[in-house]
Amino acid sequence: MARRPLPRILSSGSAHIARSREMARSAADSATDVLHPLITITRGLRLLAGTGRQKWAATPKDRRGPALFLVAACVLVVALVPNGPLLALISVMAVAGWKGRDRTPVRTGPDDAELQRLRSLYEALVPYFSVPEDPSPLFAHGGEWDKAFDEYEFDADGRLTRLRVSYPPYFPDGEDSSRVRIEHLLYAKSGRGREYLFDWNEEGNVLVMSVLPPLPTAIAAQRFVTAPGETVLGFTDADAVRRTVPVVEGDETRDAPPVVWRTGARSTEPHLLAVGRPGSGTTSLLRSIALQALAHGDVVIVEGNGTGEYASLSGRTGVLAVECGLSGALSGLEWAANETERRLIAANRARQSGHAVPEDTKRPLWLLLDRPSAFAHLAAADGRPDPQELLQVPLRHGRAANVTVVVAEQFDTLDALSETVRTHTRARVVLGAATREELAAVLGAPPHTTPTPEIPTGRGYARLGTGPVLRLQVPATPDPYDDATSDAHRRAVLDLLPERHTPLDGTTATAAGAPESDPESDPESGPPAEDETQAHAHVQVQPQPQPQQPRQSPAPMPAAVPAEG
Repeated sequence: MARRPLPRILSSGSAHIARSREMARSAADSATDVLHPLITITRGLRLLAGTGRQKWAATPKDRRGPALFLVAACVLVVALVPNGPLLALISVMAVAGWKGRDRTPVRTGPDDAELQRLRSLYEALVPYFSVPEDPSPLFAHGGEWDKAFDEYEFDADGRLTRLRVSYPPYFPDGEDSSRVRIEHLLYAKSGRGREYLFDWNEEGNVLVMSVLPPLPTAIAAQRFVTAPGETVLGFTDADAVRRTVPVVEGDETRDAPPVVWRTGARSTEPHLLAVGRPGSGTTSLLRSIALQALAHGDVVIVEGNGTGEYASLSGRTGVLAVECGLSGALSGLEWAANETERRLIAANRARQSGHAVPEDTKRPLWLLLDRPSAFAHLAAADGRPDPQELLQVPLRHGRAANVTVVVAEQFDTLDALSETVRTHTRARVVLGAATREELAAVLGAPPHTTPTPEIPTGRGYARLGTGPVLRLQVPATPDPYDDATSDAHRRAVLDLLPERHTPLDGTTATAAGAPESDPESDPESGPPAEDETQAHAHVQVQPQPQPQQPRQSPAPMPAAVPAEG
């Protein structure tokens, strides 16, 4: 088929079109130079009008009348002064010209130091993103770095804050070891001491590295806006969750993104395990959970440290026990196991008879254990069972009985936790400094950020079940009886503590957390078992809607009760 000739305007008029475009561009530049003063004054007038509109919107309604009167008086004075309008116009034009003057031009490219940093980073990535078989490598020594780095941003100190890297398709980005090498290299070359987020897009072969701002540490313990069954573990990045809660930070109130842990019968992660090193903030996390749990339920605290970190909670309404010794821990956890069985049996009987579940089985019961592994050696030396063995019933059947278990342990003694505790605590929190391997072992997946060498108290990561790994900052909840606690934090914790409850008859109950009753009034339950050698293992009588009677031995589980939920 013969080709048709092009139109004349396309074949012979290309040079004329190019000259016309050049003439139009020159005319536009000349007009811009001539009209530059007018453009500057117009920009200044627009800025002045915007400023005046903002001032008027910020003026209270009761002051707008006097303001209008003052402006009208000024206009009248200017109009009566000889040459006043002309002088006012000249003044307004001068202010508008100063306001609309050209600012310092925005730098569109990197300077020499930033350019050298990008080139060195490109050269460092060449051995990882290139192979000899590639005929047209994207990364090559002496290659063009601007083709691999699509976006980049620097801070005032000349350090990278954001970098978008395009890598070849044959790079094994699905292997964790390969990704760790690249992240470690970028972290070292971009500047240590900051926390970086690495977002891998395997489909588009793109890696985005960005610097994360530090999480706020000024949020103290307070009443959070949550529903029953929701607990705020801490706060995370704004783009990591889809919810915010109002918090008081200093003297201001703002919205913060929380890490909310849901418990109860419909929870998929009914129990929690917090791991950290000494001083990392696990005790503050348990204290924060206890203060939130006391708003809707009862709490039993077992402290293996023996340092009295929970002395402020002892004797409070809703706190059934604060145990620091082996005997008290065994009796308290034994009662918790019996209480879990009693709730399951009561709920099962009610369902079989077609009645509603009793109200005393709906009130949440929290078991908070701080370093329970400390009792393992004492129990073995004394010939007693490990207190962790008594957690099997609350851990396995706690979700159906509204019983929640929270365990805090240190990395050094993490191996001392029983298999039952590790299996049923699917909500995980790691606080303090930890390696990538330690984080992956506890959370089940490594985080997408690089932790900083200096980590404040309460900073770490959280993962609820199979969800994503989130950065976490626990609200400041120190011991109010500690001399090192600031007055603001001490007052915040004391305001959240329930009132102290004094028994009407001046007596105390055992670690069962219930008043003694006449055995003849309830033939199915015997008197509460007491150990005369543990005078310290007791709690004050708590006014419950229906006092719970402990059993001397666990009742057999009925076959109709399911093992989970």
